[in-house]
Amino acid sequence: MEEHQDWLLDVIKIIAPGTLLREGLENILRAKTGGLIVVGDSEKVLELVDGGISVDIPLTPARLYELAKMDGAIILNSDADKILSANAHLIPDPSIPSTETGTRHRTADRFAQQTGELVIAISQRRDIISLYRDKNKHVLEDIRVVLAKANQAVQTLDKYRTVLDQALTNLSALEFEDLVTIADFAVVIQRTNMVLKIKKEIERYILELGTEGRLIDMQLKELVTNVKEEGILLIKDYLAEEEKEEKDAEELLHELIDWSSDEMLNMNTISKAMGHGGNVNALDFTVSPRGFRLLRKIPRLPMPVIENLVNHFKNLKDIINASTDELDDVDGIGEVRAKMIKDGLRRLRDQVLLDRHI
Repeated sequence: MEEHQDWLLDVIKIIAPGTLLREGLENILRAKTGGLIVVGDSEKVLELVDGGISVDIPLTPARLYELAKMDGAIILNSDADKILSANAHLIPDPSIPSTETGTRHRTADRFAQQTGELVIAISQRRDIISLYRDKNKHVLEDIRVVLAKANQAVQTLDKYRTVLDQALTNLSALEFEDLVTIADFAVVIQRTNMVLKIKKEIERYILELGTEGRLIDMQLKELVTNVKEEGILLIKDYLAEEEKEEKDAEELLHELIDWSSDEMLNMNTISKAMGHGGNVNALDFTVSPRGFRLLRKIPRLPMPVIENLVNHFKNLKDIINASTDELDDVDGIGEVRAKMIKDGLRRLRDQVLLDRHI
């Protein structure tokens, strides 16, 4: 599934609404003439093309539509901005297996498998546009359908973001009280990754929508502000000491996003990935955060200074309990910044405790 999505993201960029190619494809679809288009002019492609009319002209929707009236295939360059030839006959290896039944779609499927290039088949009767590349196939959905799915995904994301914010507030309060269990931070990681999973899905919709996806894109950016950064800091706070040298927080976050839904719903699996063991009893163990996430919320406190603080004190509890003079002893922290950290943590604690009871 992941490989299919990666392939699709590459392809959708050149056929999204607003592109000249997509406009041309829509014109062909409406005219019900059908069409077969190859995007790519590699040696493999040219070896399997017979005849045709060499045109070598810039692509426009009107030209694509007119040339599609002929029976043969249209060959575009790899950037899909130039029409190289039209009315070409494609001759893929007939022994390549294909589940397609129509002649045009079977040719497109085999040609894509043999060359690895994108082949677009426009059905004359069924009003659909099918994309083939390697052994992959995708049928383009109507823009209204994609837009409806995107809006539904945004509504779901909004709900998950609210739940995540509540979980983060609760975790922050527990961190100030030094009462965090493995289960507490595992829940927050679980919800962070759910938000980022939905974000990834909406990004695919935005690509597929092209110019029609601008409002969705604006909503997405607003809803996921700082989620990835907080997720990385969360992992840095709670990754087991013996795992720190082997695992990068950002890479681990990406690994978790790629997990299946079943894996993500299992907090024992998350605990194990963070180096705290995967048995049921492990979830009840208390653990002290290093303090990266909360310290990052203090204005004008650079990340290098935060790292110096964590390396010096080892955990958030000791940083909170440190005196101004003890904070002043850390590299990069003078008297003014030490007072700023003390005041910042105090204000943050008051705000968190207030938010927790709202």
